[in-house]
Amino acid sequence: MERIEEKDLAKRENGEVEAARPTSSNDAGSICGFDSLHHLLQASLPPHLFQEVSRVLLGLNCGKPLESLPIPESAKELSLKQDFDLQAYCFHADKEILREPRVVRVALIQNSIALPTTASFLDQKRAIFEKLKPIINAAGASGVNILCLQEAWTMPFAFCTREKRWCEFAEPVDGESTQFLQEFARKYNMVIVSPILERDLKHGETMWNTAVVIGNHGNIIGKHRKNHIPRVGDFNESTYYMEGNTGHPVFETIYGKIAVNICYGRHHPLNWLAFGLNGAEIVFNPSATVGELSEPMWPIEARNAAIASSYFVGSINRVGTETFPNPFTSGDGKPQHSDFGHFYGSSHFSAPDASCTPSLSRHRDGLMISDMDLNLCRQLKDKWGFRMTGRYELYKEMLARYVEPQFEPQIISDPSVHKTFH
Repeated sequence: MERIEEKDLAKRENGEVEAARPTSSNDAGSICGFDSLHHLLQASLPPHLFQEVSRVLLGLNCGKPLESLPIPESAKELSLKQDFDLQAYCFHADKEILREPRVVRVALIQNSIALPTTASFLDQKRAIFEKLKPIINAAGASGVNILCLQEAWTMPFAFCTREKRWCEFAEPVDGESTQFLQEFARKYNMVIVSPILERDLKHGETMWNTAVVIGNHGNIIGKHRKNHIPRVGDFNESTYYMEGNTGHPVFETIYGKIAVNICYGRHHPLNWLAFGLNGAEIVFNPSATVGELSEPMWPIEARNAAIASSYFVGSINRVGTETFPNPFTSGDGKPQHSDFGHFYGSSHFSAPDASCTPSLSRHRDGLMISDMDLNLCRQLKDKWGFRMTGRYELYKEMLARYVEPQFEPQIISDPSVHKTFH
């Protein structure tokens, strides 16, 4: 395997990592005609400058540039035929004396919807299923052990509209989408994380934003419901579901301990922390977010969580612009509009040693694959001691006081601040 900056990626012929290439300048969602910022920089900088920029932007894994991972020809063929971005990388850990490497192959899928939102709901859902089949098969052909899909992958992200008819996409945990993915889980011996709009049949058909964790035998291991619900502009998601009630579960699978921090939860550092305290080794962040609102945050928050909590993070964002039949407003004084904005993709992995992969395309469907040695989690805990030096007793005391109605901030004022001088 070669390091990603040892050569101009455009000269690669082995297909392990897609070369930087301009797209049509009119391609909606591209960045100056390129799939991603990484490709733009690669094409714009001399190789020695690109190498140094990559070092700063992507970090080093165990002191070395991140390595690419060979991709099977069958997966490459599916990528070319179905026109989805396909990238693969490898996170190493230092060799240990008492433990063997714990390497797991993990993947993320980002995608746009398959039909216009004016099509029948059944046709829209089935078309997304058909669209994802070759991408999931590419993951399976690549030997992926754990796969995570994007937030509400079975439907358009209609929560911005606040129209109740989109509730028809909701389904129980063991519904059609789970049954669809269970076949792939059994076929490829793969754990699959499936974020859906859940209809809770046992509790008055209440709806939740839920991630279903499907085991490698096709069994349902469990579910997690989104902890934090945004009420920001078009993000009026409480029209459909409220804050989840499942806590911060970590699912122990045959391949490792995983958790799911759904979308808006990534803006809450304590949410990330709780999954780490429960022992997560990989945390997925399936999301649906648009450029104007959050793109500068996207490369930072998950990477910071991976560093602070000493686990791997997989960040997934859908792609494309979804136009709805009825215009809606955001209560921000802006004119009504029929789309939420451009979902900018850019899915990627972050590691506890501050290294990360380049991002998938900003406007195309994509599959990101990564080998990760989970031994790196403990190694970084030992190195930095964040868990050992965390003053949790202080935070416990502070939070206990903060939630009380009589809370008073701990402020020590300079007496002269409130003194009148003559």
